[in-house]
Amino acid sequence: MQASAPQGTLRDRVNQPRHLGPTPALHDRALDDLRFIRATMERAAAFTALPGWGGVTMGATALVAAPIAAVQPSVERWLAVWILEALVAAAIGLWTMNRKARSVRMSLLWGPGWRFLLGLCPPLIAGVALTAALWLGGLAAAVPGAWLLLYGVAIMAGGAFSVRIVPVMGATFMLLGAVTLFAPAAWSDVLLALGFGGLHVVFGLVIARRYGG
Repeated sequence: MQASAPQGTLRDRVNQPRHLGPTPALHDRALDDLRFIRATMERAAAFTALPGWGGVTMGATALVAAPIAAVQPSVERWLAVWILEALVAAAIGLWTMNRKARSVRMSLLWGPGWRFLLGLCPPLIAGVALTAALWLGGLAAAVPGAWLLLYGVAIMAGGAFSVRIVPVMGATFMLLGAVTLFAPAAWSDVLLALGFGGLHVVFGLVIARRYGG
């Protein structure tokens, strides 16, 4: 029996180019690891304790307050209704936020939580001062627009240290506030209900679904 022809010399076989199969796999794994590390760092630097269901409850208080404020016999009583609603909503927001922060082992007094509050509070304080100035200056009709606008600024400022949906929420409040400033005064309660009521409910449901209650 005649032996088969050799498939090239040993030297030829050694010098043949080799396909480095594992290299693409290692490259893809390294990219996946980098993406994971980046996502983890972003989550660690972001304030994720926004209360979804707390936002829904805050919106519900505004939807209740709007028709009550609309039938008040004086502007002073109208203002009192909305101030009371704001205090109740703020208490709900702080309590539910602190509760959710504790559930995810996050503090409101340091780290992302503290940065969120530092962004949130100054525009709200400015809103209080501006409300008093507009009221004493006889420009009460501009108060609802100022409330919505500055609340949107506060949410956007705090949202810079939170998840992406929060700045979107703030921008929506700012847009509605700008519209309210130039809308007829008779629309004020409807627009306030749409903002502090409807937007809180909608974004609260989104936050609850994506990031937990």
